Amino acid sequence: MKGNFNTIINNKKPVLVDFFAEWCGPCKAQAPVLKDLAKEIDAIRIIKVDIDKNPQIAQKFNVKSVPTLMLFKSGSTLWKQSGVLGLAQLKSIILKYINN
Repeated sequence: MKGNFNTIINNKKPVLVDFFAEWCGPCKAQAPVLKDLAKEIDAIRIIKVDIDKNPQIAQKFNVKSVPTLMLFKSGSTLWKQSGVLGLAQLKSIILKYINN
């Protein structure tokens, strides 16, 4: 993660945060889905937060398992879910929130 986390999530452009860990198998499965999502939806920014390197951020947002995805806009949490999601499902969820 580059930059100040609070500055990033307080942006007007929606930010999808992937809370992950290097040792997490499901996180590795989620990574290519997020890369594909970034190619399909340019209206969001996607960042990754390693919970082992940034435990204070994970604790602040009550991340109990990885992967956990959270969608922020202007500092507000729009959506949060743990577990691996496929591209179609994730794209549908993100579009629902950013088009409202």
